[in-house]
Amino acid sequence: MEFVTNLASYIVPFVVVLTIIVFVHELGHYWVARRCGVRVEVFSIGFGPELFGWYDKNGTRWKISAIPLGGFVKFFGDADAASGADGAAIAAMSEADRKESFHYKGLRARSAIVVAGPVANFLFAILVYAALFSVIGQPFTPPVVGEVMPNSAAADAGLKSGDRITAADGTSIGRFQDLQTYVALRAETPIDLTVRRDGSEQHITVVPRRVDASNGVGGTERVGQIGIRTSGIEFVRHDPATSVVLAAQETWQVVANTFTYLGRIADGRESGDQLSGPLGIAKISGDVAKASWLGLIQLMATLSVAIGLINLFPVPMLDGGHLLFYGIEALRGRPLGDRAQEYGFRIGFALVLSLFLFATWNDLNRLPVFNFLTGLFS
Repeated sequence: MEFVTNLASYIVPFVVVLTIIVFVHELGHYWVARRCGVRVEVFSIGFGPELFGWYDKNGTRWKISAIPLGGFVKFFGDADAASGADGAAIAAMSEADRKESFHYKGLRARSAIVVAGPVANFLFAILVYAALFSVIGQPFTPPVVGEVMPNSAAADAGLKSGDRITAADGTSIGRFQDLQTYVALRAETPIDLTVRRDGSEQHITVVPRRVDASNGVGGTERVGQIGIRTSGIEFVRHDPATSVVLAAQETWQVVANTFTYLGRIADGRESGDQLSGPLGIAKISGDVAKASWLGLIQLMATLSVAIGLINLFPVPMLDGGHLLFYGIEALRGRPLGDRAQEYGFRIGFALVLSLFLFATWNDLNRLPVFNFLTGLFS
């Protein structure tokens, strides 16, 4: 019974968070599609067999399916959940039906419908961050060095207690959290810090060391650190307008950090072992939920940005893949042939599946039991 309870403490927060994010994403597609005059046949949260559902007044089947790892909106004329065209059905459509078919809409309408899902994720994240900053407050710690750890990168560079760090490689630093985020993604890379000391400004070069640090939810992650501490943390509440601006900046920071990390993987300065799949996200969701429901809400906003961004990658099967095809269609003046699109979707499926398996392998490697078992055969 204890095992079941402990398992549920991870699964339930994960399913709740993912369901909300997926609902927001698909609602973006649905809302714009309806305003473009497209008939929506199915709005599904999850894949696989339907658990329960209902029809609305427009004939859309809203349903909850058995596998809670995504969702889809099926438009009139679609052959599948990925919005592939049903050639036979489209050819047999009457003129009235064609007006309600996604595949007979113009390029702008189709592009707007596709991009609406990721945009909804970004807007949702901004809304959540803004609500937190207005009601609870934004975490704030001045970027002032409180303590320099012995034998650290900061000590080697000559940083001292009382130094105020105002910029890193020319990027303005307003909070200690900004510095942490910047340093974490640049292990073993020299950083030019602009430091105000005793009323004057100077530049200090520091090289963050790669360390295994606590992620705040019971696990560890490999990040860059320079070895300084600051005193305490405050929560500063903002008015609604300021909160929205800061929330947009926070959302952009998640996007920028993601691209920075992926860029460092591409040039060999980082490995991909920090990528997490469903198991890792489930563990983080459960750990955060145990620590704080506010933390879980913030995690939901961050994951919403990540899912919106991933869906914009130009990989067939994802929204970005559709946009890529539409871009080619705009340049050519006509769509790609059915065979080219079919091969594209096969390649996209292989890429998505490979990424899923790689991320799941990372998740398994973080489990002590899995490491023990693999150690028996190595």
